[in-house]
Amino acid sequence: MKEIRTIVEAYKSIDFSRTQAALATVVRVEGSSYRRAGARMLVLDDGTYLGGISGGCLEGDALRRAQKGIALGRSSVITYDTTEDDDYQIGVGLGCQGIVDVLFTPLRPGSAGNPVEILSGLTDIRRPEVLLTVTGSPDQGGLGRTFVGDAGIGGVEAFAGGFPGLEEKMAADMRTCLEDRVSRTVEYGENRIFIEVILPAIHVVAYGGNYDIRTLLIQVKEIGWDSTVVLNASRADRSLSRAATRVMDNREPGLPAIDAYTAVLLMSHDYRTDMENLKKVLPSAASYIGMLGPRKRADKIFDAMAEDGYLLGEADRRRIYAPAGLDIGAATPEEIALSILAEIRSHFSARNGASLRLRKGSIYGHPL
Repeated sequence: MKEIRTIVEAYKSIDFSRTQAALATVVRVEGSSYRRAGARMLVLDDGTYLGGISGGCLEGDALRRAQKGIALGRSSVITYDTTEDDDYQIGVGLGCQGIVDVLFTPLRPGSAGNPVEILSGLTDIRRPEVLLTVTGSPDQGGLGRTFVGDAGIGGVEAFAGGFPGLEEKMAADMRTCLEDRVSRTVEYGENRIFIEVILPAIHVVAYGGNYDIRTLLIQVKEIGWDSTVVLNASRADRSLSRAATRVMDNREPGLPAIDAYTAVLLMSHDYRTDMENLKKVLPSAASYIGMLGPRKRADKIFDAMAEDGYLLGEADRRRIYAPAGLDIGAATPEEIALSILAEIRSHFSARNGASLRLRKGSIYGHPL
């Protein structure tokens, strides 16, 4: 989501009376590649660009392709094959061993189907959305058409006038992509459609106002996630408040916005405060609840809650990470924040946080 937000903000600042632009989007990857389907690069006609579609090996050629698309005023799809040891092939010697399809789309402000303007409406979503893009069609004029769909037949029928006889198949493919949280390109006869799953940014809600939260919030911001810090606003350091996306006074009633893509962190360093905050957030939809401190501290809190009638079920215990963080030997506030955020990432990716060298098969999988 960070790349999408950055591109949208940059697009909004373009003076189109003086400058033209195009969007390069990875729409299919076969084999290995540094970036996956959905990676984007905003290109201006003066040669500057933002974002990336590879580890740097394809950007030079992609820049020229995008400028050509701007000049001709039409979309195109270029295939980069890095599997062949060919001196004339882009990516030679890089060892990527993958095939990458990149869609180049000239951007026209206000035009129907402008992909960046469509993406601008998805930057703050809190549930997964599906983006449909035509990446292959006998009608070359329709190449690059983009539409926000839903998993129902109605959404498919509205897409570019409909695909007669394919509505149910396309709707089923959209639902499969949503369930798997995976984007993929699907062929329907002579038509090729990139079904992209756009997922919400992870939202971190941190309870506490101590200095160690600031470094965590700075890392959250750099990653591109959202954050809310809940604290005593009258005593809060201004730099801490500036590091968060949102600030909520802990004396206000109710909870911050918490959904299935939210990770809650209890970081008050006060036993009773953390216990009361845990009671508050347990009924929420948060799938990750992290607590600082040793395991015996957490057990003490659980026992005290049980005495008060708050019995933790198996589902609750699975979503409570105490102590929070991966076992990386973290000692400083910065390292502890890194440990916690890595665990949050692995939680939402359904990974175990182990070394990639131990993983069987592709290093890419269920994403968020």
